Amino acid sequence: MDLTSVKAMASGSKHSYIRKKKFNFKKDMIGWAIMLPGLVLFTFFVWKPLLSGIILSFFETEGFHAGKFIGFGNYIEALTDMNFKKALLNCFKYTFWTLLLTYLLPPFMAIIINEMVHFRGYFRFSIYFPSMVPSVAVSILWLFLFDPGPNGFLNILLSYLNIEPSGWLQNPKLTIPLIVLTMAWRNFGPTSVIYIAALQGINNDLYGVAAIDGAGFLAKIRHITLPGIYNIMRLFLAVQVIVVFQVLQEPLVLTGGGPDNASTSLMLQIYHFAFRDFQAGKAIATSVIAFIILMSLTLVYFKLVKANTDME
Repeated sequence: MDLTSVKAMASGSKHSYIRKKKFNFKKDMIGWAIMLPGLVLFTFFVWKPLLSGIILSFFETEGFHAGKFIGFGNYIEALTDMNFKKALLNCFKYTFWTLLLTYLLPPFMAIIINEMVHFRGYFRFSIYFPSMVPSVAVSILWLFLFDPGPNGFLNILLSYLNIEPSGWLQNPKLTIPLIVLTMAWRNFGPTSVIYIAALQGINNDLYGVAAIDGAGFLAKIRHITLPGIYNIMRLFLAVQVIVVFQVLQEPLVLTGGGPDNASTSLMLQIYHFAFRDFQAGKAIATSVIAFIILMSLTLVYFKLVKANTDME
């Protein structure tokens, strides 16, 4: 092949690459045009308030307006506040009880429903239905059930068993686990439905081969089902931690953060700083601290996932 032929091929490749780039550029422009309304709304309703809040956290506030610049004064005041420390500790308690009580519930329910032959659609709707009810309404329902008086629903049941009435949410040792239970009842349905979809994506031939090899039900779950939904379980682990750190409505409605701040979450403490104590600067500084904590946890999660993927 002579030099002229090589140059001609190179020139043709270059023109083909330019035509391809032009074509992709046109496709990208259409994509950006479709995303533009969402990006504008996201900028004005998410990024602008976020940046404004970060800037405002360095000022002494008068209402929600910046006053005197005080640097990290609001952060120091928030970090040294005993209520903040208690709320942060409670968030880790919420996370612990959530992972203990609810993390394995959705895949367990998904496996059971996926194995059903009859009424599968009915049970899918049944577990999803609680998530359609507003969280405040759900909290009020559970508040009635956990009424500490003798006429509370659960205490009436205990009276039939000749057991003394319980304080339920008034007991600091039970408050967070019971709140997590109410959250699980409402939120595990959509997660279970996603797991069901993932299970239906597993190749059924694998189960057939396993049955021929004599594998039992538990062996199939261990060697086929769990590996098939492993990536989703790993993703939901991070999502669940992030969501639990932002819990607000359930402790606000059920306990108001009591008894003695035993159930106050970080978001509820921010709400108290802003709208009960009217300390907007302190509330915004606490919000930024919460953002940093969640960002750090997310980065640690992605780092661990990357390290695990590299090992595989």
